[in-house]
Amino acid sequence: MALYVDIEKKLGDFIMRVKFEAADEIFAILGASGCGKSMTLKCIAGIERPDRGRIVLDRKVLFDSEKHIDVPVKKRKVGYLFQDFALFPNMTVLQNICCGIRGKREERRKAAKEFIKRFYLEGVEDHYPWQLSGGQKQRVAMARMLAAEPDILMFDEPFSALDNYLKWQLEQEIMEVLSRFGKTALFVSHDRNEVYRLTDRIAVMEEGSLVDIKDKKSLFADPGSLAATLLTGCKNITLIERQDDGRFYAVDWGIFLKSDRSLEKIKYVGFRAHYFEPVAETGAENVVECEVMKVIEDTFSMIVLFRQKQNPREGDWSALRYELPKEKWKQLKDRKLFLKLPEDKLILMEK
Repeated sequence: MALYVDIEKKLGDFIMRVKFEAADEIFAILGASGCGKSMTLKCIAGIERPDRGRIVLDRKVLFDSEKHIDVPVKKRKVGYLFQDFALFPNMTVLQNICCGIRGKREERRKAAKEFIKRFYLEGVEDHYPWQLSGGQKQRVAMARMLAAEPDILMFDEPFSALDNYLKWQLEQEIMEVLSRFGKTALFVSHDRNEVYRLTDRIAVMEEGSLVDIKDKKSLFADPGSLAATLLTGCKNITLIERQDDGRFYAVDWGIFLKSDRSLEKIKYVGFRAHYFEPVAETGAENVVECEVMKVIEDTFSMIVLFRQKQNPREGDWSALRYELPKEKWKQLKDRKLFLKLPEDKLILMEK
């Protein structure tokens, strides 16, 4: 299956302009709340109508504003898992799953019971949604979605209302569903870790526009834009000033840094908190003499907030974040701390 989307829709203070293609892969849209992620899925499903554009799934035109094509929701064969699961409250588990299956009554019941077995729902088939746990509700929603034999699967922030333990269990179930499906699947989330674990390619969305589309490893290694860098979890970001000697000045950090890449269009630099390298002393390129401001103990690591010792700037913007294992911090905490920012780990951003 292949999906082509090129649509526009007015959303509040901005116009959502989305254009991408996805083949037989798990494609993610990563973005903050209100940026247009869920609306994109609703337009593909036919729940919302774009103002203009075209949506094609496996050569079947689902929407074309110029040709006045708008295929009804029921005929699009789109599997959509909503944030709240959208189960029918007046139907039992069995009835909810049956409603997505075509055929005669007995054939539908037989097929539904196969999905009940597959999703470990035996014993609750006669329960109503209000009698189910959050995990059971999601398994019913997934069973109903797959029972309809969709041509594409779409997941809309499926873990947003779940606690961490349940979220992990259901993530494994969705991973299993996706591995078996073998067609195009879309996954939208604001959680970088979810999309990294579950998907192949990631599109970063900001105010209705896709600013970056890359395979996940490339995106996290070199996000390219400020929006993508923030969404992929980088905590250390600053404006830069280019220097005549090929270096640049990291304004907030008060550090001169060197990069082997072109700086011609670069506006920002970022550095991930776990990439700092402790070294014996300063004097080399890209080494900071640290003034430790605060040390925070996390569950399995330490977070060290520090600033360049000679930084003329004050306040939170001057602080850098260094994350490391607890055992490693025990070895470093009583020494004078020098940290290196390797050139190949610098994140350079044009916009």
